[in-house]
Amino acid sequence: MIPRNRRTIDLSAIEENMRLIKGTLPAGVRALAVVKADGYGHGAAETARAAIRGGADFLAVATEDEGIQLRKAGLDLPILVLGAVTEGDALCGTENGLIQTVCSPEMVRMCEEAGRKLGKQTEVHLKVDTGMGRIGVRNEAERDATIQALNDAPHVKLTGAFTHFSDADGDEEGVAYTREQFLRFQELIAPLPEGILRHCANSAAIHRMPMYALDMVRAGISLYGYPPVPCDLPLRMCMSWTAKVSYVKEVPAGCFISYGRTYESGEPRRLATITCGYADGYHRRATGKAQVLIRGKRFPVIGRICMDQMMADITGAEEIVPGDEVVLMGQSGDETISAEDLARWSGTISYEILTIAGSRVERVFSGKS
Repeated sequence: MIPRNRRTIDLSAIEENMRLIKGTLPAGVRALAVVKADGYGHGAAETARAAIRGGADFLAVATEDEGIQLRKAGLDLPILVLGAVTEGDALCGTENGLIQTVCSPEMVRMCEEAGRKLGKQTEVHLKVDTGMGRIGVRNEAERDATIQALNDAPHVKLTGAFTHFSDADGDEEGVAYTREQFLRFQELIAPLPEGILRHCANSAAIHRMPMYALDMVRAGISLYGYPPVPCDLPLRMCMSWTAKVSYVKEVPAGCFISYGRTYESGEPRRLATITCGYADGYHRRATGKAQVLIRGKRFPVIGRICMDQMMADITGAEEIVPGDEVVLMGQSGDETISAEDLARWSGTISYEILTIAGSRVERVFSGKS
């Protein structure tokens, strides 16, 4: 059966992006590939393997379940779980050799109990909240209490500490705030043991603030070809999204198209119906702004985007017929539509566009898997 629409992942682009990013790092600095949220929609295990071929030293996920899936896929690199450990996760995380994130004495005790039950050490990184406001020790008192708990936990081994920048891709005030976060991080981790991994640089900081690399950097959105700040690296988009033309028709002037009668043809038009809608992850909010590529040409989407279909004005393109490929994201001829374009039309960010595909969207891989 021919799929309604599909996303194609170029694994060679992921590999090359990782290689380019790592090539900018000072000697001895490790590169962590963030493959949470199913590899930002690109496939976690496949993305991880490509990143490793490109030189990744570490992997990171959001949850223990995501880490366990990578272990089941045969990946044995260190895997950091970025979310705060919970009591239910501590045991399975320890059992599968995942690095847990702790930021309170209670979390340390959860990991100690898991390690004691399994007769092995739980490896952890300490999360420091320097201004993101999500999780992490926020001051010296919380830090010291957590350190004391670590000292009292023989089955827990502290191997790293990290923070997350909230505005490294922002304006001058954002840059100044990031510097404050960095200095605060340095202050709070000063009493920690020598030799642990210190990391704080996300994608924006990798390109914009290389002096914050410390011992390791975390490549997220840049790994997938969308650096959040200008950079000189020729990073490539790794995902394309295509659908099909299902129907072509001529309509007279005064014809309404789609729900709500928001579009009326002012003159005779030629229209194509496309096999994709908001149930596939194409934002309804892109109505009135979206464009698609067919046979190397750009066409506007007209009328409201429906659950399963959308319509494009292909007037003047008599060569377009049912069955033609429609590029929703990617390249056709000399024209390109990026996730950032889709995000702008939809009032969101590229991260959501990459991760939002519905269950009907087939995912295929090109390049070495």
